[in-house]
Amino acid sequence: MLTSTITSRGQTRHAQPAPPIQGSAMHEMFTMLMNPDLLSFALGLPAPELFPIANYREAAIRVLDTDPQALQYQVRPGPLKRHLQQLMASRGVNCREDQIFLTTGAQQATHLLVNLLLERGAQTLFEEVTYEGLHMALQPLLPQSIIAPTTAETGIDLDVVEDQLKRGARPAFIYTITDGHNPLGLSLSQAARIRLIELARRFRVSIVEDDVFGLLNYDGPALSPMRALDDEWVFYIGSFSKILAPALRVGWIIAPEAFKPSLSFLKHAIDLDLTTFAQFALSDYLDTGAMPDHLATLRREYGMRRDLMLRALESSFPFEARWLKPNCGMFIWVELPPRINSVELLRMAVETERVAFMPGVSFSPPGGPCARNGIRLNFTHCQPQLIEDGIARLGRVLKRALARNG
Repeated sequence: MLTSTITSRGQTRHAQPAPPIQGSAMHEMFTMLMNPDLLSFALGLPAPELFPIANYREAAIRVLDTDPQALQYQVRPGPLKRHLQQLMASRGVNCREDQIFLTTGAQQATHLLVNLLLERGAQTLFEEVTYEGLHMALQPLLPQSIIAPTTAETGIDLDVVEDQLKRGARPAFIYTITDGHNPLGLSLSQAARIRLIELARRFRVSIVEDDVFGLLNYDGPALSPMRALDDEWVFYIGSFSKILAPALRVGWIIAPEAFKPSLSFLKHAIDLDLTTFAQFALSDYLDTGAMPDHLATLRREYGMRRDLMLRALESSFPFEARWLKPNCGMFIWVELPPRINSVELLRMAVETERVAFMPGVSFSPPGGPCARNGIRLNFTHCQPQLIEDGIARLGRVLKRALARNG
């Protein structure tokens, strides 16, 4: 149980109106990472040595050699949507190409859907601990944020969600991360997915399903996204950033049919076109059929790094710390004793052991609950030989902090 943050069953907390947009903890961590001596588990970065550089270089050259119009503004539909349609079909999601909207990564997709669905000052509903980028997208619209309790074992408390909807709450949307939750690492059960969709239909509330980690599954086949179960109330967000390379800046939305015209208008107002060359090169790469082998490599390598980190936590962290084994994604969430403030712990870790993590407060909305004793650890970016050493350093810092705080 997230004892430092979660509210009593049957209750939710409404965050106060957000102050002017604050500096992002993620940005601060990027700045910190400028120091090459720092060993960091902080950011959700893929492993650069696993980028398919040679294959992508060949694809980019082929596009330049055969289709120079790929560098021009595009009025024709690009070939990438056809690949996305096939990729989604492999996960049980049936959609047409005209329901797919290409975006500059998942973050732009989140901003687009927030601005499409949420009027200024209206209600929205999300978990008390969730992706920081959602808070950044919401802040300018000063929403009434209905914050539902969550646990690291089961995710969003659907009893509280249902109770709030029965009491008359009508959020513009419910935001959830289906697989490899950021930061908790959990994946929603099939029963939870079905129940959440039933609530959306019953109370006529849209769901924004963030599924950027759904293809990074390590312990057998992943469940199908909620979008596979409903095409009327679920907006789906995907991205190539975690599975190919972040700098490609290619993500996508799958929108319900009724929202296509308004989303198309909003998208056109924000950018006439985007990353066209990256889209064409990515499509050429996918034409080669290299993606399945690449995904298999990522699952094997990242699964091994996950297991290395779990073993290191067992050997280096004190017994008071708690964590679960994620079956998907990039993160392990560790709950520390309530007397530990993870922001202060981070400062100690950087100053004394030159190691970093993401403190839990980064994932709580301004004015809302605060996961002050939680930390998020990324296991995908560091080389395997550094994971054990980095966790040992963190363990030493944590033991000193526990001794100091009695």
